Amino acid sequence: MPIIKSTYQAPKWMRNGNVETIFTHMRRIVRGVRYKRERIETPDGDFLDLDWSRVDSSRLLILSHGLEGSSESIYIKGMTKAGNRDGFDVLAWNFRGCSGVPNRKAYSYHSGSTHDMRTLMRHVVKKDQYEEIYLIGYSMGANLTLKYLGEEEVYTPKQIKAAATFCAPCDLSAACVNISKGFNRFYSNRFLKSLVAKVHVKRRTIPDYPISVADLERVTDLRSFDDVVTAPIHNFRDAEDYYQQCRSDRFIKKIHIPTLIVNPKSDPFFPKSTYPIRQCADHKKVYLEMPKTGGHVAFYTPKAKNGIYWSDERALRFIREAKGL
Repeated sequence: MPIIKSTYQAPKWMRNGNVETIFTHMRRIVRGVRYKRERIETPDGDFLDLDWSRVDSSRLLILSHGLEGSSESIYIKGMTKAGNRDGFDVLAWNFRGCSGVPNRKAYSYHSGSTHDMRTLMRHVVKKDQYEEIYLIGYSMGANLTLKYLGEEEVYTPKQIKAAATFCAPCDLSAACVNISKGFNRFYSNRFLKSLVAKVHVKRRTIPDYPISVADLERVTDLRSFDDVVTAPIHNFRDAEDYYQQCRSDRFIKKIHIPTLIVNPKSDPFFPKSTYPIRQCADHKKVYLEMPKTGGHVAFYTPKAKNGIYWSDERALRFIREAKGL
């Protein structure tokens, strides 16, 4: 029952995951989104930059971006615009080091950084302003959202009513292998260039930063980056240990609020074997939707109004439906 039929279908000329992904991210335009930034301190002496777009609502959308994304990512701005249009305040938070300002600590962010999401949630709930909170995550942010909800089985703040995720890499190890093969190296190399550049900044600004130039010379792809940088910095044994501990499909069974997972079959980043079909097949709260097209966080929408795409409307429709689930 929770595996549901999708209404999304890309135009015939765009039924290729790479074409849809690249075209959409190059051509989509969302105008008029303006944020007000708030910086909060983390328990370990670092900070998170939160970008707010408010319409004076008692309902809030919290948006989590993907790898090396930010509140300025086009899919985040599209969802922000759609949320504001429908009467939601929107909080687009930036992972550590993704707000345009380097963070203070050697620690950065990764696919399982749910402690930062908890810090964020405590801050939002403490405001006592929102009666309803909804989580929306994309790619890495989708994995993070699902993991958070599964970990918070008992302690999820009562204000969180539902969640929607798009293009979740539920099996991180398989996803990392897939994105480093063939044409997909076009994407992984772009991520890698950005990640390595941030490490060089940390080496210059953080005393006793543990990653050396010699270490970085061993980095050839995302998996070796996770072996050399992500794992030791964040106290994992190695890349595989990091992937296995943080893969979101381990946590889906414990999610107890209405949650939508939209993973297109045409997503070039992830092999179809990683989709959480088994975990969702008999789940009472988690709904899996697998449109044939959609690319990676693309969902190209012809004649979109104000840059608002199908995925934005889908998230909002699920939120409305969740009240009756």
